[in-house]
Amino acid sequence: MSAKAISEQTGKEFLYKYICTSAAVQNRFRYANVTAETDFERLAREHPWLLTERLVVKPDQLIKRRGKLGLVGVNLDLNGVREWLKPRLMKETTVGKAKGVLKNFLIEPFVAHKQEEEFYVCIYATREGDYVLFHHEGGVDVGDVDAKAKKLLIRVDEKISEESVKKELLTHVPNDKKPVLASFIVGLFNLYEDLFFTYLEINPLVVTKDGVYVLDMAAKIDATADYICKAKWGDVEFPPPFGREAYPEEAYIADLDAKSGASLKLTLLNPRGRIWTMVAGGGASVVYSDTICDLGGVDELANYGEYSGAPSEQQTYDYAKTILSLMTREKHRDGKVLIIGGSIANFTNVAATFKGIVRAIRDYQVPLKEHEVTIFVRRGGPNYQEGLRVMGEVGKTTGIPIHVFGTETHMTAIVGMALGHRPIPNLPPVAAHTANFLLNSSGSCRDVVPAHCAVTKKVTVSSSICNSFPVAKATSLFSKHTKAIVWGMQTRAVQGMMDFDYVCSRDEPSVAAMVYPFTGDHKQKFYWGHKEILVPVYKNMSDAMKKHPDVDVLISFASLRSAFDSTMETMQYPQIRTIAIIAEGIPEAHTRKIIKAADAKGVTIIGPATVGGIKPGCFKIGNTGGMLDNILASKLYRPGSVAYVSRSGGMSNELNNIISRTTDGVFEGVAIGGDRYPGSVFTDHVLRYQDTPGVKMIVVLGEIGGTEEYKICEAIKKGRITKPVVCWCIGTCATMFSSEVQFGHAGACANQASETAVAKNSALKEAGAFVPKSFDELGDIISSVYDDLVAKGVIQPAEEMPPPTVPMDYSWARELGLIRKPASFMTSICDERGQELIYAGMPITEVFKSEIGLGGTLGLLWFQRRLPRYACQFIEMCLMVTADHGPAVSGAHNTIVCARAGKDLISSLTSGLLTIGDRFGGALDAAAKQFSKAFDSGMLPMEFVNKMKKDGKLIMGIGHRVKSINNPDMRVQILKDFVKQHFPSTQLLDYALDVEKITTSKKPNLILNVDGFIGVAFVDLLRTCGGFTRDEADEFVEIGALNGIFVLGRSMGFIGHYLDQKRLKQGLYRHPWDDISYVLPEHMSM
Repeated sequence: MSAKAISEQTGKEFLYKYICTSAAVQNRFRYANVTAETDFERLAREHPWLLTERLVVKPDQLIKRRGKLGLVGVNLDLNGVREWLKPRLMKETTVGKAKGVLKNFLIEPFVAHKQEEEFYVCIYATREGDYVLFHHEGGVDVGDVDAKAKKLLIRVDEKISEESVKKELLTHVPNDKKPVLASFIVGLFNLYEDLFFTYLEINPLVVTKDGVYVLDMAAKIDATADYICKAKWGDVEFPPPFGREAYPEEAYIADLDAKSGASLKLTLLNPRGRIWTMVAGGGASVVYSDTICDLGGVDELANYGEYSGAPSEQQTYDYAKTILSLMTREKHRDGKVLIIGGSIANFTNVAATFKGIVRAIRDYQVPLKEHEVTIFVRRGGPNYQEGLRVMGEVGKTTGIPIHVFGTETHMTAIVGMALGHRPIPNLPPVAAHTANFLLNSSGSCRDVVPAHCAVTKKVTVSSSICNSFPVAKATSLFSKHTKAIVWGMQTRAVQGMMDFDYVCSRDEPSVAAMVYPFTGDHKQKFYWGHKEILVPVYKNMSDAMKKHPDVDVLISFASLRSAFDSTMETMQYPQIRTIAIIAEGIPEAHTRKIIKAADAKGVTIIGPATVGGIKPGCFKIGNTGGMLDNILASKLYRPGSVAYVSRSGGMSNELNNIISRTTDGVFEGVAIGGDRYPGSVFTDHVLRYQDTPGVKMIVVLGEIGGTEEYKICEAIKKGRITKPVVCWCIGTCATMFSSEVQFGHAGACANQASETAVAKNSALKEAGAFVPKSFDELGDIISSVYDDLVAKGVIQPAEEMPPPTVPMDYSWARELGLIRKPASFMTSICDERGQELIYAGMPITEVFKSEIGLGGTLGLLWFQRRLPRYACQFIEMCLMVTADHGPAVSGAHNTIVCARAGKDLISSLTSGLLTIGDRFGGALDAAAKQFSKAFDSGMLPMEFVNKMKKDGKLIMGIGHRVKSINNPDMRVQILKDFVKQHFPSTQLLDYALDVEKITTSKKPNLILNVDGFIGVAFVDLLRTCGGFTRDEADEFVEIGALNGIFVLGRSMGFIGHYLDQKRLKQGLYRHPWDDISYVLPEHMSM
């Protein structure tokens, strides 16, 4: 959703901050906001002018015509304002069909003026540019400004001037006011452009001798431009339409949506309603709402929303639990229904998203049963069979009635079932996976009986339409030889295109190259049927174009931030004739610039916000048509006779399904995208289809918003379109809602009566198009028109030819559970695959909540245990005391020499670590093993010392170069005090201390050193903390876990020495000659 209404206060704040005009704009920032919580004494202190001036007060809640509704208090003092608010603040009122509570008011200075000083100005966006409307008579009684006002169109990329404003708009304005108004309107338009407004109305705009006063203002901004305008906008709050409350759950889903690459939308219409929906896809969500309202459920429809764009299992879980939480708060006497619907997905893994919904259903199974909720599911797309299976299973295990249907059932049939208008059929179980990559044995999809009702009325195509008409030469976007460049590292989409090419029996792949600016030039491996091929990937567009002159299509998977620049760059190359822009959320101002450039260069744009298009047997864009099983099921590997155009990507795949089941299949299909200004419009494609001999009938799926469908009406009336057109505009439910609802697509919003779906459907029917009564009947009408064309001989269905088989990708076969393979690696300490990182079974959020520290984290990752607090502290103390022991030891010395040789951090650190062994720092493991073996065998300390001396072995962990019994190592003393105080038992440590008494009696520096102490104390810890068996404790010693303590601790010191040398800017180290004893053989020295 792009154009969003902002409050009057926000709009005026933007205007006062950023308008640049020579006109004197008065009362800047002089407004005060009032709610039920407002303290008027404090308000007066913050805005002293409230006590000295006459005031105006009005609700600031997106209410139109407040003056005529008696909702403006004029010429009052502050006490008068308070009295005026008493019967209104927090009181319910009715505006049109909407009922709402007045809770937010705006107080401003009252401006005394004459009627002739009031003017009307409005700026709004259209496809070709921005219109400035001006009328010399403003105010409450301005009337029909569309008919009265002067209009000035500022085309895309054109600049407004004061001269043009005076000439076109200010003809009825007194001469003395023209300069002021012209300057203000130019400044207002520049502000409108700079801050990405899509609508800005001021009525009245008052101009007196003192300057310009903006009295009432209404505005919308393009919310998708947030990444451009954030610095100027700040954090904008978008208030809900009057009559609909702003719910925290809506804000929660909006926040999820903002943090996700997927699309998650939720609007609460009636929280007490019994009909709830959870629909996948922007277009499908509108169709389900339409059908619910058509079947009389408008008053019980609780919500509108959609999830799409391949949300993760966790994101779908969060979305589903929000809806389940809302619907289980109040009981309904008739129980409740949840419709989990959707069209056939193009690329979303249905099973993954359904697993998230299943988790939510399990979590809410008790309240769902208490509220007598029945669930109806219909879905198709990648891995949908597995998704339907898990959904059916959860119904059986929880006892919640869940009715599950796949692509064999018409998309909206479950609505009739849920509302009791049609029986619930007992369908045979569907296949368990999406493995049917071979064609069914049946010759045509039309052999499958559609789940929707039979047609009651026969549709007859006019015989004049069936006559042969001379048509212009066909304008074809794609052929069997089309070559494309894909912008973005979308390997899955490219592989899907190549698999499609292969089953269409193309001679070579349609993807010639890829462009990805974030890597160097390289080759990417793909499958062509059974063999592997390499596709070049270029860092920049110019190289790709130069080396592939036969390419004429670009498929852009660029992000919403980079799509504009990359598309404009692409149009610099004349070889490109078609560009598909997949990204959703491109600012409308950018899209209009793309359209203008494309029109000038004769380039066809498909998108933005689209899945693309498909020409069966020839070419498909990206993920269009879904996975190969759907390509085969919908017979998209060869052309049929029906061409369609839709806004929605998901609904285009549903049309593939409907058309394949009711006709001989699709000739071509395009999803133009859901934005307000798609790069190409319905008529662009419908006229192409009219001029294409292979197309015998046309299907258009329009929607609420815009007026493009009326151009189809005109073309039919004028005879430019003679082929039968079946058309349905979705969004008929909008006229039944009491408040405005912004549907999933940015363009799905009617700004006037002619833009409603009901009005457009009526006009299309009147013009001669075949219009069903509802989407439910769309397939029936298509079937009837097709049958009539077959009967007249216009269409002669061809014999079905099986396509070549394509092997399933290993990754997808594994996803479906069709194969198994031994893993190359096994891990039991960490899992990063889910929504949250997990250490040894403990989520990272819990790691921080529990405050287990570095020692506890090490315990999880090294020992797979949640260690006691004292154990975590001991580990951290060990790391601290082993962190460094000066620059003279071998490890630090090596690190310093390496750093001074100009090596990097990793190389310097590694050179130091490589010195660690039995002689330096690596005595922890050896000491632990020696002392443990002696203690466990029952050997007395004296016997142990004597045996080691007899065997000629050093006792590891005994002895120090500097420290002695008379100069004790404080590190050891600190650790000893802690261990004695906190460890349950210190048997091995006590044994080692007895050994120390014997060794120091012989030589005072033969003390238990820090390595030895940590080694024996760690054995005591592992054996006595209660978290390990004896075998487990011994295993950790055996595999070298204790030396890891020294390595980890000393790495801190080594890094410190590296940084120290770099900071001191020390040069290359060369050891001095006088510190080297040169001992050479005598004959060599002579």
